[in-house]
Order: sequence, then structure tokens, then C-alpha cells
Amino acid sequence: MSNPDSFIQEVTEEVRRDRLYGYVRRYGWIAVLLVLLVVGGAAFNEWRKARAEAEAQAFGDAVLEALGTGTPEARRAALAGIDAAGARSGILALLQAAEAQRAGDREAALAAFAAVEADNALPQSYRQLAALKRVMLAGAELPNDERQAVLSGLAQPDMPFRPLAMEQLALLRIEAGETAAALEILRDILDEPEVTEDLRARVRQVMVALGGDPAAAG
Repeated sequence: MSNPDSFIQEVTEEVRRDRLYGYVRRYGWIAVLLVLLVVGGAAFNEWRKARAEAEAQAFGDAVLEALGTGTPEARRAALAGIDAAGARSGILALLQAAEAQRAGDREAALAAFAAVEADNALPQSYRQLAALKRVMLAGAELPNDERQAVLSGLAQPDMPFRPLAMEQLALLRIEAGETAAALEILRDILDEPEVTEDLRARVRQVMVALGGDPAAAG
């Protein structure tokens, strides 16, 4: 390579370095800002996780302490004093409704279950549980059409409380004197993959009382 060519190449490289340094001086702060954002974002996420865990722990401790109070009335009062928002408010409402039911305050329990059922801001599973509990507690006081509609919706495939809703549907059939239809629903419950042993035992007892054969099902 001739000396002029070498000189031109050196000048070109120097110009490139000067241009690169110029870019760094002009835009390097962006890279620094991006690094700070990444590091700061990770730290904020860790802080948020730790805060959420602490809040969940505090909420759980408060609920357990309230449930450890002596009487249902005292437990209801203690639960009412817990500050909660979002899904946690639904948990508190369901617990208060259950305590009202234990205390014999049926109207308050029904009202609480109905309020949770109607609250679109709560998780669907909470609302479905409240609907099931309301229908079970109200019993024959509700029109059969309403009970049938609510329970049929809860008994659809993949619903979280499907087996329990099916049990209530079977009881509706028994009330109506439809023994064959009740036995068919009870057999379907035993075929469900996720049925508790307590529910299986109840279903078998009802089947025997109706003259069915539990051994032929499930």
C-alpha cells in the first residue's frame, strides 16, 4: 500500500472515530437513561412484590384473628373492621355472610350473598359461590324457575362449583317428585373427575334412599 493510500486510510479512520465520539457525546445520555430505567424498573418491581406480599400477609393475619373470636356476632364485627378493597372485599363479604348464617341472621346472610353475586367488580368465582350459597340458603323461598336457572348456569362444564350445583339440581328434582331425573343427575356427579369424598358419600346416601344403586355408577 502506498504512503498516500495509508495516509488517506488513517484520516478516514480518524474521521470515523471523531464521528463516533460525537454520537456518544450527543446521544450517550440515552443509553445511560435506558440503563437507569431498567435498573429502576427492576427495583420498583421487587418493591411492589414485597409490598403486595406484606399486604396479603397482614390481611390474612387480620382475617385469622377475626375468625378466632368467640361468637359469630363477634366474628362478624371483627371482619367488618378489616380494611380491604378489590377481591379481598369479596372474601370479607363471603365470610361475613357465612358468620351471619351461623348466627341465625338469615336475612343478613342472604343480603350479603346477593350483594357479592351482583358485584361485577369481584372475581367470577366469588360471585358464583355467592349465588350458590344464596340459592342453597333461600331454598323453597325462591321460585323454582329462579333456582333452576341459577343452578343450571353453575352446573355447566368447567364451572368451579359444578358438582355442588348438580347436587342442588338433584334435590330440586326430588322436591318435584322426579326420582328418575334425580338419580340420573346423582350418577353424573359420581362420574365427575373432581368430586370430594364428602360429596360422594352424600350422593351415595341419597341414591340409596331413592332406591338407586350407587355401585352401578361412578
